[in-house]
Amino acid sequence: MSAGSLAAGGAASNGGLHVAEWGDGEPLLALHGFTGSCESWRPFRDAWPGMRLLAPDLPGHGRSLDVPATIPATVEALLALLDARGLARVALLGYSMGGRIALRLALQAPERISALIVESASPGIADAAARRDRVAADRALADRLERDGIAAFVDHWQSLSLWRSQQALPAQVQASLRVQRLANDPAGLARSLREAGAGVDAPVLEALVDLACPALFIAGALDARYCDHASAMAARAPGGRAARIAQAGHAAHLEQPEAFRRVVAESLASGEQTERSDA
Repeated sequence: MSAGSLAAGGAASNGGLHVAEWGDGEPLLALHGFTGSCESWRPFRDAWPGMRLLAPDLPGHGRSLDVPATIPATVEALLALLDARGLARVALLGYSMGGRIALRLALQAPERISALIVESASPGIADAAARRDRVAADRALADRLERDGIAAFVDHWQSLSLWRSQQALPAQVQASLRVQRLANDPAGLARSLREAGAGVDAPVLEALVDLACPALFIAGALDARYCDHASAMAARAPGGRAARIAQAGHAAHLEQPEAFRRVVAESLASGEQTERSDA
C-alpha cells in the first residue's frame, strides 16, 4: 500500500470518514485528539515497521464533517470503516478524545480489536453532577468557538494549563501544531464539543474488567491527573499495564515522540506474542 491520504471507494464506504493510510502489514487504527486530524499521526507513518497505519479524521475534524459526532455514532462509523477495508481485527491506538472513543470501541466490539493502546485519556466522569457541569462547560466553549472564530478559539485552547509543557517544544513544532488546529472547521469542532465531550457519555472504568485484549495505558509523567487515569484503568483491565513517559505532559506523542514510538512498539510486539500463544 503506498503512503498517502486515501478515500478508497469514497468517504461513504469508509463510514463517512476521511482516512489517511501509510505502510503495509498488520493494521493499526490510530485516533487523534480534539482539534487534531489524521495529520496528527503523520510523523509516525514509518514508526512501526510491519504495521499499516490507518488514521481517520474523527467526526467534526479534518474532512470528516458529515458524520454524527456522538461517540456511539463514531464507533459505528469506525466499524463501518473496518468493514469497508475488509479488516476483521486491528490494533487500536487512541489519544485523549480518541482514547475515550477507543475504549468504547474495544468494549463494544472486542472481536475486532487485537490490542488496545490508550494515551492521555479519561475513562469518563463518575460523578453525575460533575458530568452535567462538564457538558455545560463544553457547550459554552462551543458557543464561544462559533462566536469568536477558529483563530481566537485556538489562541484560547493553547493557553490552557493542560498544554503548559508544550512551551518547551521547538518553535517549528508549536507552529505546525497551530496550523493543524487552525485547519479544522469551527462548526465541526463545536459539534464535537457538544456531542462527544467528556461529560456526555457514562464512564466505562468499571466495564474495563470485561476488556478482552491486551491493553496499555500511557500518560506523560508531567500530567498527574492522566497518570492517575492510566493507573486506574490498568488496574481494572485484565492484563492491563500503565506506562509513564518522562518529561512529557498531555501529548506525550508530540513532546517525546521517540519514547512514545518505543513504548507503543513494545506493546504491539507483546500483543502479537500474546495472540500467538492463545492461538
